[in-house]
Amino acid sequence: MKTLLLEIGTEEIPAGYIAPALKALSSRLLQKMTDAHIGHGAARTFGTPRRLAVTVENVADRQRSLTDEIIGPPAGIGFDENGQPTLAAKKFAEKTGSSLKALKIKKTDRGLYLSVKKTEKGSATRTVLQTILPEVILSMPFPKTMRWGCISVSFARPIRSILALLGGQIVPFVLGGIKSNRCVYGHSFMHPSRIKVSHPDTYVQQLRKAFVLVDGKERRERVEDEIETAAKGLGGKVLTDGALVDTVNNLVEYPVAVAGAFEEAFLELPREILITAMREHQKYFALTDENENLMPCFIAMNNTVVKNRDLSGKGHERVIRARLKDAQFFYQSDLEVPFNVRIKKLKKVLFQARLGSMYEKIMRVQELGAFLADAGEYDSKIKEQVMRAALLCKADLVSQVAVEFPKLQGIMGRIYATVAGEPPLVATAIEEHYRPTYSGGPLPETMTGAILSIADKIDSICGCFCVGLVPTGASDPYALRRQGIGIAQIMLYKKMPFSIKEMIEKGIGLFGEKKTDDKNETGQKIYAFLKRRMVHLLSEEGFSKDVIAAVIHVSVDHIPEVWKRVQALERLRSAPDFEPLAIAFKRVVNIIKQAGRVETTDVDEKQFQHGCESDLYNAYKKVQKRVRENLKRGDFSQALLDIAGLRKPVDVFFDGVMVMAEDIKIRHNRLAVLGRIAALFGKFADFSKISA
Repeated sequence: MKTLLLEIGTEEIPAGYIAPALKALSSRLLQKMTDAHIGHGAARTFGTPRRLAVTVENVADRQRSLTDEIIGPPAGIGFDENGQPTLAAKKFAEKTGSSLKALKIKKTDRGLYLSVKKTEKGSATRTVLQTILPEVILSMPFPKTMRWGCISVSFARPIRSILALLGGQIVPFVLGGIKSNRCVYGHSFMHPSRIKVSHPDTYVQQLRKAFVLVDGKERRERVEDEIETAAKGLGGKVLTDGALVDTVNNLVEYPVAVAGAFEEAFLELPREILITAMREHQKYFALTDENENLMPCFIAMNNTVVKNRDLSGKGHERVIRARLKDAQFFYQSDLEVPFNVRIKKLKKVLFQARLGSMYEKIMRVQELGAFLADAGEYDSKIKEQVMRAALLCKADLVSQVAVEFPKLQGIMGRIYATVAGEPPLVATAIEEHYRPTYSGGPLPETMTGAILSIADKIDSICGCFCVGLVPTGASDPYALRRQGIGIAQIMLYKKMPFSIKEMIEKGIGLFGEKKTDDKNETGQKIYAFLKRRMVHLLSEEGFSKDVIAAVIHVSVDHIPEVWKRVQALERLRSAPDFEPLAIAFKRVVNIIKQAGRVETTDVDEKQFQHGCESDLYNAYKKVQKRVRENLKRGDFSQALLDIAGLRKPVDVFFDGVMVMAEDIKIRHNRLAVLGRIAALFGKFADFSKISA
């Protein structure tokens, strides 16, 4: 058993490419080795901006030998009556490369047949890897790739070296004119010379001596230690930013922190602008004092050991000062522009070529917001706030700060609205209407923000579906899936009662002549789209697939109720007597289906011929009343338990009468009773989809 080491040395790879690339490198290499029947242990990845590497432990020396049994012609054809091989047997042996003595007679389901066992001896792993490793390298996914020179190889950045070792031996191959070897390069400034790696086990240590911390975990710990030490020296603490730590970690090979400061006058800017200017453009860490106030200083991460950290910090100060001056100018200029001017500018900002401008969008969102506020029967003040926030919610898109720092969209809208004296809830809603901005991100906290967020998202979804911009498996350029999930999450979080179907109908209707598809068909597509998003969310929460399918099949029109029904059915499903209950309900549905279309009739108790019919109908009436009361209180679990109480009289009914009686009136009367029971539990779920 040996350790395999592969390192691809490159020019500097973008930080965001590294983690996904390493994950793919590991998984694809292990899969290729498994497919090639090469025994192996665990994989471990290493990466810096200038290299992507992986080790695999306990790699077998050879492929596993494979034994395959080949079935030939029937034994009666392969041997004559004297037991001598016929021409058919000789041809079979010749075809399989076997001797006649190796042929055996095997008993199969079809009778006796000739067979032969062929063993394919595995090749040396080192030989097989000569093919596997180039394939793995070329299959690595990147957002963008490039070519260099006159070669046809494509990669994130030009490949400069390839190290490939199995134990102490080189795995020889050529890729893009580069021969694999045992050499790597140290830090580009502090140790640029080649390093011969004697064995995979010494790889990390040898590079560490060459000022390269190739282990991402070790390098991240050093980044954190460096910024913490620098922060203590400044008398503050680093503003928590795990994502920035991850980015910086993949920008350097040997992290060294330096501190810098800027003029206190810049603290007059909103802290979001200061933090974003430092973070987005320069990858600097902001600091706060003990009261969480922003301090006029920062921490930068160098990729080299510096003799004078103070002097290095001065260089960073000159850079950030220029950035902050620009931000200050943009912000002060923006403050001079009133909201009504920005709103007019939105007429020239395109939302989508076939859906018009951003101005048209906010007009639709305003009307949608008012509709949702009315549908939810919210206070008139909330409706007024939603309409005002809808009018202002996209105005910051034409502000200079938001153009310079796109991640501040919404945040700057809230800041400008506050400065302009807008009500606090209106200002907050402007920021919140973008939420959630990523999977698992925070949701709007205010009802005004929640309504506005849903109005904005359903407008985008309805508009895109109307003009055929439906998400596919490989493409979702308008992030409609994320917006659909956001709608479901917000409505669930805020317990919003209004109808999904009515919301979709209103959203489609606002596009008027821009709608190119059939209105009803488009509405059904959007409804199905949102239904799939709910299935996804419920699955992530761990609910059973069959329970989800049973509930979703009935209706998803009121989202909070969907979750209540799933939770209630999940609890009932765990009950010991659930299986006979499900069977009884399925039987009810199946009989109704088999009866075909039956005219709806009232139940005529005079037509009852057996006591079990009266007992079932009386039980139904009592349960129906309790279910109605529990649903009013929102107690779905108790309502479902009430319905479950019908199982016994249903079983007795089926044992006591024949539903499909010859007398049509009696048959229809019994079907009418079952129809009411089916309608009662049909409010909750389609029990035919439950795996009892």
